[in-house]
Amino acid sequence: MSDKLEITIRQVAKQTGLPSSTIRYYEELGLIRSIGRKGITRVFHTKVIEQLALVALARYAGFTLDEIAHMFSSSGEVTIDRSQLIEKADLLDKKIKQFEAMRDGLKHVAKCPEQNQLDCPKFQSLVSKAARTQLLANRKSKFA
Repeated sequence: MSDKLEITIRQVAKQTGLPSSTIRYYEELGLIRSIGRKGITRVFHTKVIEQLALVALARYAGFTLDEIAHMFSSSGEVTIDRSQLIEKADLLDKKIKQFEAMRDGLKHVAKCPEQNQLDCPKFQSLVSKAARTQLLANRKSKFA
C-alpha cells in the first residue's frame, strides 16, 4: 500500500485529538482496524480519520459504542440502520422536551415571588418529578 494512504497511530491521535489508548480500544471493539505495523507502530489507512469522525458524531448523538460497532461492517464500510436513526432521533426529541420543561421550571423558580423556593408549587412539582424519575431509574438498574 502506498505510504500516502498510510497513517501511524500517532498521526491519527494528532489529527483526531484522541489518545492512542482510545484508538487502540476502538480497534479492539472493531470500530476501526489497523492495516499492519511498521516496526512496533500500528499503521492505519487514511480513511480511519473519517471513520473516527463518524464515531464521534454517533457518540455525540447518543449512540453507545456497541451500537456504533454494528454500524461498521468487518471491511470498515458503514451500514447504518435507518430505523435505528429514527429511533435515536425520537429519543432525542423526548430528551429535548424534558430539557425544555426543566429549563422553564428553573427560570420560573428563579423569578418566583415566594420567599422560599420550597414554598413554590411549581418547584415542588419539579422536585417530585425528579424524585420519581430517580426512583424509576434505580428500579430499572436493579433489574438490568
